[in-house]
Amino acid sequence: MILFMAVVGALIGGLTNHLAIKMLFRPHGVKYIGSWRVPFTPGLIPKRRDELAKQFGRTVVEHLLTPETFRKKLFTPDMLEKIRGYIQTAIDRTVFGQNKTLSDWVEMAGVQQLDQKAEEKLSGIIDQQFATLRSRLAEKSIRELTPIEWQEQADQKIPQITRYVLERGEAFFDSFEGRMVIKRLIDDFLESKGTLGNMIHMFFGESQTLVDKAQNEIKKFLHSPGTFELINSLVVKEWEKLKDRPVDDLIGDFDFEPALQAVKDYTTRELNISERLNQPLIHYWPAGPAWTNEHLIPIVTEMAFQKAEEKLEEALRRLKIEEMVKEQVDSFPVARLEELVLGISKREFKMITVLGALLGGLIGIVQGIIALFLG
Repeated sequence: MILFMAVVGALIGGLTNHLAIKMLFRPHGVKYIGSWRVPFTPGLIPKRRDELAKQFGRTVVEHLLTPETFRKKLFTPDMLEKIRGYIQTAIDRTVFGQNKTLSDWVEMAGVQQLDQKAEEKLSGIIDQQFATLRSRLAEKSIRELTPIEWQEQADQKIPQITRYVLERGEAFFDSFEGRMVIKRLIDDFLESKGTLGNMIHMFFGESQTLVDKAQNEIKKFLHSPGTFELINSLVVKEWEKLKDRPVDDLIGDFDFEPALQAVKDYTTRELNISERLNQPLIHYWPAGPAWTNEHLIPIVTEMAFQKAEEKLEEALRRLKIEEMVKEQVDSFPVARLEELVLGISKREFKMITVLGALLGGLIGIVQGIIALFLG
């Protein structure tokens, strides 16, 4: 009797636990007999799948993937150093280490034939500036365009110019060439006067005598203070008139095109844009890798870490991890979920079944003893 009751109890305990475990997942859907719905269908987990998905998503957000978890795992000094090293390696390899020229980088940015475009732009700027200059020269006078300091300095130089002109004039008329000029002028004058010229020639004798006399008079005239004042005043008056004339009147007939083209050719030749663009970045910035590693990368990474940490909670909210987890759980097949859970906890479920059988057997033994005692 005791053995029979123990066997029956063990079977009942084991089967009920096994059935309870199965009913966690099975059946996967609702079962009907005719129009009558079979109770306890579907299984517990399929029936409560929506609640399970919500609870699982809430658990992940509140206890697993929390902002504090991300801070502990991501925003650490070790991670900061790793990111710095990665960025520096990437910059050294892609920016400074490759043989790409500036032209290649510009073409990667979508700009084609930058050298030709730059030369055309430069030529246009020179034309524009030259046209602006010509317009100003056409409208402005020397007095308006020239700084006051320059005009004052020019005014102070006029007496020196006058003195220089007189000195050069005296030196010229005192030279052999000057004497020849005076002689030729006197001879031409006397010949043009006919008889009167012959009479003057007879009266003064040889023309050399007249040349000597004229030369002395010219030198006296040039040495005279009145001559200096006269010429100086004439130069001052002409200079004042010149300052009020438009600059374009003085240079209006000048052909600027050759000079303008020469400026363009010189600028293009000296800049040599095409050759300069065919050099790698390291050619112009040898200290670039060291500078970026020392100054740029620490600032960028620290700023990025700071901003990322400040925006971490907002970013997690925008990711809507809870909804993502819920959607994934909802879309996960129940059979696959059952296989996954049973694959992980198969031994534990077997132990639960065995434990149920053991408890049922013990209860059967107790019942058998009670039955024998009462009988």
